[in-house]
Amino acid sequence: MKILAIDDHELVREGLRQVLQMLGDGIDVIQADTAQAAFMLLIAHRDLDLILLDYHLPDMTGLEMLQQLGRRAPEVPVLMISGMANAQLMRQVLSAGAAGFISKSNSSSALLRAIRVVLDGGIYTPEDLLDLEGQIVDGTMPKRPSLSRTQERVFRCMVDGLSNRDIAQRLEIGEETVKSHVSSILRYFDVQNRTQAVLAGVKYGFRPGI
Repeated sequence: MKILAIDDHELVREGLRQVLQMLGDGIDVIQADTAQAAFMLLIAHRDLDLILLDYHLPDMTGLEMLQQLGRRAPEVPVLMISGMANAQLMRQVLSAGAAGFISKSNSSSALLRAIRVVLDGGIYTPEDLLDLEGQIVDGTMPKRPSLSRTQERVFRCMVDGLSNRDIAQRLEIGEETVKSHVSSILRYFDVQNRTQAVLAGVKYGFRPGI
């Protein structure tokens, strides 16, 4: 497995490398300290499995970098890592195409969990930031969507960043059934992908329980 870690601080990159080695044997961690250095590595390494991206780079913002990566390596998921942790920033980076967002203040185990979710094809969103995002805005409680009970359970799993396969295993239903429910959820929120569905649910203060 090959992972590109982009951060302008050597100590942070080395810390990420050590954490990534905990994923198992055969982990190849490539490092870049600027956006331009990362772009050069993208040319040399076409078989990347994951990109870990610092939000603050000396030559490009995280959002700009996400846009560039979406054009240059659209097949590679990006997990955004930031020293700032707030719901608005999380919403922005997920809307820009990131497959997850995590604060540098989180533990190594939390980072590993986020990485595994993203590698499995899910979207990682920290629960504490989702809670902040779902608070009452301007004194008005958002309207709660009326999904079916099963759709609520599937959506809860989507919020947790689970892939269709993992949702099927957790809920003990067929993967094709999960795909059908996910499609229904996307249509309900009038969105095109899972990330947008999670963000829409968060916007409406939707907190389904299992």
